Amino acid sequence: MRSTLFRRSRRRLLALLGTAALAFTGAVALPGTAQAANVLTNPGFESGSLSPWSCSGNLGSVVASPVHGGTKALAGAVSSGDIAKCSQTVSVQPNTAYTLSGWVRGSYVYLGVDGGASTWTTSPSAYSRLSVSFTTGASQTSATIYVHGWYAQGTYQADDISLDGPGGGTDTQAPSTPTGLTSTGKTSSSVSLSWSAATDNVGVTGYDVYNGSTRALTVSGTSATVGGLSPSTAYTFTVRARDAAGNVSGASSAVTVTTSAGGGGGTGFKQAAPYLYEGWGDPPSVSTVMSATGVKWFTMAFMLDGGGCNPMWDSSRPLTGGVDQSVINQIRAAGGDVVPSFGGWSGSKLGANCSSASALAAALQKVIDAYGLKAIDMDVENSDEFENEAVQARILTALKTVKANNPGLRTIVTFGTSTTGPTYFGNRLIEQAKSLNADIDVFTIMPFDFGGGSDMYGNTVNATEGLKNKLKSTFGWDDATAYAHIGISGMNGLSDQQENTTPAIWTHKSI
Repeated sequence: MRSTLFRRSRRRLLALLGTAALAFTGAVALPGTAQAANVLTNPGFESGSLSPWSCSGNLGSVVASPVHGGTKALAGAVSSGDIAKCSQTVSVQPNTAYTLSGWVRGSYVYLGVDGGASTWTTSPSAYSRLSVSFTTGASQTSATIYVHGWYAQGTYQADDISLDGPGGGTDTQAPSTPTGLTSTGKTSSSVSLSWSAATDNVGVTGYDVYNGSTRALTVSGTSATVGGLSPSTAYTFTVRARDAAGNVSGASSAVTVTTSAGGGGGTGFKQAAPYLYEGWGDPPSVSTVMSATGVKWFTMAFMLDGGGCNPMWDSSRPLTGGVDQSVINQIRAAGGDVVPSFGGWSGSKLGANCSSASALAAALQKVIDAYGLKAIDMDVENSDEFENEAVQARILTALKTVKANNPGLRTIVTFGTSTTGPTYFGNRLIEQAKSLNADIDVFTIMPFDFGGGSDMYGNTVNATEGLKNKLKSTFGWDDATAYAHIGISGMNGLSDQQENTTPAIWTHKSI
């Protein structure tokens, strides 16, 4: 629970994005055939995977919110250097009219066919329908359909994409067999794999990953993580490539991997670290607290922007040489350590003010170097960070960068929640973490400020279960792995909205 050493005013904004938007719709022309039908595979992403769609830069992912129809949609995490183009190649008939349509959401989203017609919309905050028609060439037997965003315009969503017209059936050539299958990592419940790309006369659209004789999952890229495995158990994996016509390659050479031994609920970063704030009040001696409670780690709040993307404690106290370093020295002298927390509800934040992910990563690196850190926390709150899609991506990309540059560094993101789990903005943060491969160690929710009289025990349990389910659906984890990536940052005593959290609530109940 969040320590009484620190209490800071926060409010939760749980409303979804606005709903009204103007839609741009291109010209519609029905194909001149009686056999019109959607020839795309997985058009609404309801399979829960991208296959057979393939996305540039591995920036595409399947999300549960927001969707247009069904329960799933595509999210493309556009960056400053990649438009997150997601495409699917299908067989078509020559000299035939087709209509391509789909529902999109985001800034400057394009829908089209490679080498042919396309259409786009500006910046709808709600789903908008796009439609465009084209006629295949005299000898054309395949078409690559795509959807993409635009540079630095933020993540887009697409759903219920349809290519209406007769399907082709002339491609009977299977892709080449994938090579170089190898294991790139393992836990007690998962194995990560990678392989070299296969080739095809039309185009490879996906890869089927087999666990023994059972197809475990289908992916669009050349890597995958198979979850739901048992500890200390040997598993044998192979991979097959497939194309748009459904032709499947032979199986790759097999690789056998033994999962790690069980670790009591996963391999996540497990550490209690109550907040400590040196900006006001009269906090007690940390050595006294450590001796009385057994607490060894503290989350030091808050690292903010001192101007020019320059990290300072509370934007005013020096990075080193001040009271904060003095307290950190005391904690370490008593056998403990610290996790600096960047951001918070208010103040001038590095995530919002640094001009790019690389600039933010450089600011984080200054703090990491100054204190030889083992972990850092990004407290992503308020409209400037939590509700800003581009800033969310900037923060996650910066965390990915510093983690790659500092082997062993643990990364934590902290954010608000509803009583049943992550809000729209929290779901988007998790989905962006997946699409950017940010490799976040802990997703920490703040289960408070729900309103006076709330059932703080029940709401905290329900919010945590909601987060667990979101992590499972997004990353493909089992329960133990998802729980191992969850943090809870509560508010002791009375919250800002007069919710009372006492030790008795937690000592007389158990999750």
